[in-house]
Amino acid sequence: MRKFRKHAGLLAATLSLTLVAAACGGDDGDGDTSEPGADLEGSIVISGSSTVEPVSSIVAEIFNETNPNVAISVDGPGTGDGFELFCSGETDISDASRQIEQEEIDACAENGIEYTELEIGIDGIAVMTNPENAGVTCLNFGDLYALFGPESTGIDTWAGADDLAKQVGGNGGFPDAPLEITAPGEESGTYDSFIEITGMEDVAIEQGVPEDEAASLRTDYQPSPNDNVIITAMEGSPSALGFVGFAFAEEAGDAIREIEIDGGSGCVAPTTETIADGSYPISRSLYIYVNNEAAARPEVAAYVDFYLTDDSLNGLVSEVGYIPIPADRIETTRSAWESAAGATEASPS
Repeated sequence: MRKFRKHAGLLAATLSLTLVAAACGGDDGDGDTSEPGADLEGSIVISGSSTVEPVSSIVAEIFNETNPNVAISVDGPGTGDGFELFCSGETDISDASRQIEQEEIDACAENGIEYTELEIGIDGIAVMTNPENAGVTCLNFGDLYALFGPESTGIDTWAGADDLAKQVGGNGGFPDAPLEITAPGEESGTYDSFIEITGMEDVAIEQGVPEDEAASLRTDYQPSPNDNVIITAMEGSPSALGFVGFAFAEEAGDAIREIEIDGGSGCVAPTTETIADGSYPISRSLYIYVNNEAAARPEVAAYVDFYLTDDSLNGLVSEVGYIPIPADRIETTRSAWESAAGATEASPS
């Protein structure tokens, strides 16, 4: 996965100095000049959202600069797969691009896993195509249903989705070109968020789709848990269609073209500003979930403490291309962490 390290060298140096200064501020005057964090040992296992993975990875990388004896593993198989591991007790922290769902809550409860939910950033979902696909500039939610929804299975051209689009409030008028979709699969939180935010399940039920099939996308597209694979697919076909987290689309630059989305108030392009102010209609919060038992371990507590500093929630979240949460929600996140079972000295500055 990409780590979006365009300016990370300077930022790493700044944060290293911040951590050293914080460590020196706690000196008891006994003259100990050992490396800050050198006594902290252990391991942390993190898995889940490929969207959140770059944030957790860069936080781990910079945390390790002053805590070199803590082994941190970060993986991004998808939010759903991450929760499966987390709720079976195999990971300490689960990255998530959506909130935990009821069946996952139940699985954690069955296995005695208690956890703390921490919001750490905001992201948009960018719908994209190849730059050559000039005829598609804006899609509304009805259009998205006609192209991606469960009733669109078998439609293999853009124009073939026109009739369905008009049935569900879309604009249609699509080009007569092959419809080649590559997008996140069911294991991805981005998949779930896309369906939820665009209201596809409700439309599907209104259209007579069985409830057990309504909360799903079409079954005949190319799914991938790897955002870079999806980006590559957009580059490889002049009429490709897909969606990924906004930061990945931005990183791709001119190789893809982001499509404006009309959520009912006109066509809006995904940008840092429109995602932050909520005017871009496909936006979502990003989270980490911390196992409360694991949080009692000093290395886990210290890592999460660092995750919730201003340098991380503002600097590093922005560094990887996401949008920091507002100050009041940062305080809500910190309050949740301070109250977590087993967390100690969880008052990041």
